[in-house]
Amino acid sequence: MLILIFSDLSKFIEIAFDFVLQEYYMKKNIITIGCSLLILLIIFNTAKADEYADFIVDCFGNGDYKTINEAIDALPMYPYQRTIIFIRNGIYEEKLRIEQHYITLCGESRDSTIIRYNQLREDWDKDKDYIGPAVINIYGDDIVLDNLTIENSQPQIGPHAFAVYGNSTRTIIINCNVISKGGDTVSLWNYKHGMYYHANCNFEGAVDFVCPRGWCFVRDSKFYEIKETAALWHAGNYSQDQKFVIRNSYFYGVAGFNLGRNHYEAQFYLLDCRFSANMADKPIFKVMNMDSSKNNPYYGGDRKYYYNCHKEGTPYDWYKDNLNEAAGSPKPEDVTPAWTFNGKWDPESKSPPLITGYKIEGKSLIITFNEIITVRGKPEFKNRSGKLFRIVMQRFNDINKLMFVSDEHFSERDLSGEFKLLSGDIIASVASVHERSIGSTFQFPSPK
Repeated sequence: MLILIFSDLSKFIEIAFDFVLQEYYMKKNIITIGCSLLILLIIFNTAKADEYADFIVDCFGNGDYKTINEAIDALPMYPYQRTIIFIRNGIYEEKLRIEQHYITLCGESRDSTIIRYNQLREDWDKDKDYIGPAVINIYGDDIVLDNLTIENSQPQIGPHAFAVYGNSTRTIIINCNVISKGGDTVSLWNYKHGMYYHANCNFEGAVDFVCPRGWCFVRDSKFYEIKETAALWHAGNYSQDQKFVIRNSYFYGVAGFNLGRNHYEAQFYLLDCRFSANMADKPIFKVMNMDSSKNNPYYGGDRKYYYNCHKEGTPYDWYKDNLNEAAGSPKPEDVTPAWTFNGKWDPESKSPPLITGYKIEGKSLIITFNEIITVRGKPEFKNRSGKLFRIVMQRFNDINKLMFVSDEHFSERDLSGEFKLLSGDIIASVASVHERSIGSTFQFPSPK
């Protein structure tokens, strides 16, 4: 077997294809050709994963940084645009604090890119460090964790041991394993404005191991309870609209585990969920103190709603369909992320950033978008008559304006029709499941 290492990927692919062709002409071996092309495809796909990264972390030293903390520390305090940190496979024994906004941590493989740390909350309470009580501590808005395993490796079953802790908003966790033997595995606790979205995840823990404060939407995930305690917890006492929505997910664990509970105002929606036979016959319940003076107010009443949920083995009556009893009598198709977040955020949106206005100053064009945007590379575009507009590189703020310059004078007439993006890209900055690009072609609004 021939193994070559190239710093220039394009040169590597050129030589590799030459090798494949040589195999064909010299040996006419279709199996060799097929295997070679498969290897090339795998290499190419891996390269594509790296292509859109601002930084690459590789614990073996083949990236920009060896640790994730080094990559985060290298960022400015205010990175005004989205920064993607691609993390190659390996075990990263480190604890992270993310204070900047618009950061994506993207792993090479959810099962082989592992961020692991041993941290009991009570130990941190006794000797607090600046980083925080969890493996990943999130204090910046619009953070995305994608394709990773995040594990609090402390061995005790039960005590608080956060894998992810946060006090921010618009946090996305997708395609991840989030694991702890303790309680409060995922603790996103911005009780005033916190909005969180999770999909295609495996969550594991003990007491209240997914426990959002504020608004949370989860879909297509698995919840594994390792103790005879509640899997879910919610606090929505700041606003009567705050809710915890879970769709198309599976709950399983040790015999006798409880589905969920709450100590404060809360609102649960479970749609199209499945429960293992081990789940206890106990509805989501409010924890009550024997001393009534210590109980929290409960103005909203008991708000637990279900639709099309099923249990393995003996069914229970308490998760029967009652979605129509929720405020506004929503239908199942109404219960989306945008609905959950009351129109303030749609993490599943595919809509591109739109140009809403512009201003001409000589040969300069100031463009206004409908949202905060991120610039990739050095965007250039041309109009239908071929006039070229180049971005003016400047210190970007997290605003929705960009300046371009042309070599020629132009007028509003030159801004009509379709424009083509020739290089670079412009994408939405807000946390999103889908990368929302302006696209290869776009148009300016008609002048009023």
